[in-house]
Amino acid sequence: MTRDIAVVAFAQSDTLRSTEELSEVEMLMPVLHDVRAQTGLKTADIGFTCSGSCDYLAGRAFSFTLALDGVGAWPPISESHVETDGAWALYEAWTKLLSGDADTALVYSYGKSSPGSLRDVLTRQLDPYYLAPLWPDSVALAALQAQALIDAGDTDERELAEIGARSRATDNPRAQLKAPVPQGDYLVRPLRTGDCPPVGDGAAAVILAAGERAGELCERPAWIRGIDHRIEAHSLGVRDLTDSPSTRLAAEKAGVFERPVDTAELHAPFTSQEVVLRKALRLDGATRVNPSGGALAANPMMAAGLARIGEAAARIHRGESDRALAHATSGPCLQQNLVAVLEGDPR
Repeated sequence: MTRDIAVVAFAQSDTLRSTEELSEVEMLMPVLHDVRAQTGLKTADIGFTCSGSCDYLAGRAFSFTLALDGVGAWPPISESHVETDGAWALYEAWTKLLSGDADTALVYSYGKSSPGSLRDVLTRQLDPYYLAPLWPDSVALAALQAQALIDAGDTDERELAEIGARSRATDNPRAQLKAPVPQGDYLVRPLRTGDCPPVGDGAAAVILAAGERAGELCERPAWIRGIDHRIEAHSLGVRDLTDSPSTRLAAEKAGVFERPVDTAELHAPFTSQEVVLRKALRLDGATRVNPSGGALAANPMMAAGLARIGEAAARIHRGESDRALAHATSGPCLQQNLVAVLEGDPR
């Protein structure tokens, strides 16, 4: 059975440097209330719920079960969870609706990076035998990728600075950084402070709907015309860090290259990673890249990828885009990548 599925609502919290005074549930609840209010749906009207988060950030096992308090204890729900960015929770919900088991789905994700050292926490996702014992943090690994790009002649430090400035010159009211910031000192050469994402806490949520239900809930649904995700080798030593074949393959399977896209929301936490993604996705100057500011303006772990899909969908809802690309990543140096194509009805 083939079904048309759309993003019909998107909500996100402000991304803040610290939400020490809030629990994950308290951070989530306003976002969940907002996204449901946009459609008029109640908890009982949602056919499936799927979330994305990370126990490493929360510091306890099965932390997502506590976050379910934000959804509501009654009535009972059909629920699932992925231990990664919420973009992959959206993928699971999309397959659920595609199968016909539900007509609507709530997808949400959240992350609090402020309680600990994010750079150290992310080291735990590396190969446990050869890389993790060396404790190369996320910035050091991104710097290896940036230097490889510079050595290959694909970019230079001036272009990287321009990407950071453009990303943060956003009018996104939810962004953590809303103005260009100084490039600052080197954190790990060749990456300076301005080339790296801010550390922040935040949450995001979307609602999916299938077929005619989507049109009932949203004036201009953002139809998911294609979505795919691929992963590359775990070992960085066998990868070409100047390229992203997994992104390119996911884009091909999702149908990105069939027609031009007018908007691209790329999950590129480091300026150098936008260079890699633009090449893999064959984006030119005609495509507006990261009008929301992307992960360089706000990078709530486990929610930034879902936010890219939500931001792309929101622009279709508002009539600012007709065909948009959304991208999410997970793992070091763009190891795993998800690409979705969203389209609005002809105007």
